[in-house]
Amino acid sequence: MGSSPIRLLKLSATAVRLLSRGPVLRVGDDTTATLARRLLDTGVGQPRPRPSTGPPDVTVVIPVRDRPAALDRLLVAVRRTAGDVPVVVVDDGSRDAGAVRRLCGRHSATLIRHDLARGPAAARNAGLGAATTERVAFLDSDSEPLARWLDLLNQHLDDPMVAAAAPRIIASPASSSGAPGWLGAYETAVSSLDLGAREGQVRPHSGIPYVPGVALLVRRSAVGAGFDESMRVAEDVDLVWRLAEAGWRVRYEPAALVAHEHPRTVLAWARRRAFYGTGAALLADRHGPAVAPIVLSPWSAAAWLFLLAGRRGALGSAAVLVWASARLGGRLTGVGARWPLAARLVTLGSVSAGRQLASALLRHFWPASAVLAASSRRARRWLAWIAAVDAVFSWWPHRREIPMAGFALFRRLDDLCYGAGLWCGMLRARSFRALRPKIGST
Repeated sequence: MGSSPIRLLKLSATAVRLLSRGPVLRVGDDTTATLARRLLDTGVGQPRPRPSTGPPDVTVVIPVRDRPAALDRLLVAVRRTAGDVPVVVVDDGSRDAGAVRRLCGRHSATLIRHDLARGPAAARNAGLGAATTERVAFLDSDSEPLARWLDLLNQHLDDPMVAAAAPRIIASPASSSGAPGWLGAYETAVSSLDLGAREGQVRPHSGIPYVPGVALLVRRSAVGAGFDESMRVAEDVDLVWRLAEAGWRVRYEPAALVAHEHPRTVLAWARRRAFYGTGAALLADRHGPAVAPIVLSPWSAAAWLFLLAGRRGALGSAAVLVWASARLGGRLTGVGARWPLAARLVTLGSVSAGRQLASALLRHFWPASAVLAASSRRARRWLAWIAAVDAVFSWWPHRREIPMAGFALFRRLDDLCYGAGLWCGMLRARSFRALRPKIGST
């Protein structure tokens, strides 16, 4: 049992025998390879690839526009951490083309120039087309890779089923020190670019539903033409989801670190959050339920509907949870203490569903929530209580990094900005598919 969402695997006698030898399963034949693939694809197991030998056969592609100082810093970091790999810089319409050209000459990088800005997707694709290696690493110009980032990512692509691998994106010292105290602390703690310290496979509605394109290593034969150039936002999420839908694996490797210069002012940060929100409608048009803000099992949905109906619904909610626990317990044959375990899993699932609902009310649906609160005193009390509980629960894991008042303030601003961008994107697309919940298994 493991992964996110939680999965239960029933092992054959052969699998039990192989796994009883120790915590590491060594792949040496078809049987161990089949078992390893099953464990990896369900997220119950994690890969431990062998270290690569020799220099990496990778091309680094850097899209840039009007950031000569950041580009210089990045090129120095690439040479320091990746050695003499081929580097392609795509100048996407910089006003000072000469500065970019001089930096490329100084750091032995190939330059491709777009006289007019065509967007990050087109810039990355131009570099992808110019690369001569099978593996290509994309790095945004406001990033700075740290030691061993490329080696750690490159190991994952030794698995022929892996199409891409992404590092953990952390706040660079420059952005943290330049931002106001609470903003810098908030972005360091819960930036949307930082997917956390737990490794895993990337797929929608999992513990790692996406990875940003700030830094990404890809297999050229898997990505084809590359990013969708019609998208000026969320093109990185779209690529990763297309790979997953095509049967490829995408890995997140938090041991590989790339620093990113986050926005330094509240206004720049707010604009960036709203800009990210506009991408939801584009993703919903291409990937449907993968972008659903709420994913609930039928029993979780029924339990919360009963509970939200008022005091009289509490008994119905409890009955649903008891029924779900009994049903799950009946499936846990051969598992010790299966009934308490079933009750615990159902309770955890219900809590998770409640947090999803709370987050959606405050983030994705906040314009509708605001209208409801303006017309109902009871709704105002409920929303105030939900906002307070959400802030405390979300802040608690980061209590040593940021005061609760600062976290709560930027948590709500984050929701307002992202939600505003989301609704603007939906109105522009004339589609509200990005708000459609998904009821069923993930």
